[in-house]
Amino acid sequence: MRSNDKPLLLRLSNIAIKAGIIIMQHYSKEIKFEKKADNSPVTQADLEANSLIIDELKKIDRLIPILSEEKVISWNERKKWKKYWLVDPLDGTKEFINKNGEFTVNIALIDNNLPLLGIIYAPVKSLLYFAKKNQGSYKLLSTNQLTNLDNATTIKTTKNIEENNIRIIGSKSHSNKLFNFWINKKFSNHTLSTKGSSLKFCEIAEGKADIYPRFGPTSEWDIAAGHIVLEEAGGSIKDVKGNKILYNTKDSLINPDFIASANEFIKY
Repeated sequence: MRSNDKPLLLRLSNIAIKAGIIIMQHYSKEIKFEKKADNSPVTQADLEANSLIIDELKKIDRLIPILSEEKVISWNERKKWKKYWLVDPLDGTKEFINKNGEFTVNIALIDNNLPLLGIIYAPVKSLLYFAKKNQGSYKLLSTNQLTNLDNATTIKTTKNIEENNIRIIGSKSHSNKLFNFWINKKFSNHTLSTKGSSLKFCEIAEGKADIYPRFGPTSEWDIAAGHIVLEEAGGSIKDVKGNKILYNTKDSLINPDFIASANEFIKY
């Protein structure tokens, strides 16, 4: 990693860890939630983590706009953006409510419709993942604020996938019939595990899974940080027709169905 990239990545990592500390303060208590317009749950932890992250990102550069799950900006405004922060302050709110530990803080910087860098922090696991374009992907165990990133470990996808035992990872809360039909049709022999949040991308990035097919709605903030972490570890994410996943190109913030994999793209 280039030394001049480290200060920004360190600062962003500490922002994610701070948000994680706020989330964990709520995690130890009874969790109450409300339903948003799209029927997804939101908790006080989501809102407080979001406020912290937005405040801290503004301190880095007030001219870079911010798009967050908890602060959606209209298409008329954001279609002018070339560079912006994309944030999910608590990815996996259902997992947070169910107290299974599989939720994350996601921060990405988007430049010209593609992620330039990404930070993922899993508070219960005290695991930090980060990546920057052309600089590799890394992970680090940390519960407190960091003074440097020197102890980070490079992570890589598994290149020699065993075709007779594909390791598929799916969503813990959002599986469907098409997902099950597709994997059973495509792979005669496979193992299936599930994870919540952006941890699915991290599992592939560090060689613990081979493929994550997603048939069903996700939002851009759900996948941007995982996108760059996976790609910089040697993997890929494309839609089911083999096209790049692009950000902020339309009014809707819903992603197409996609396949994230450890190396080459597997067609629909």
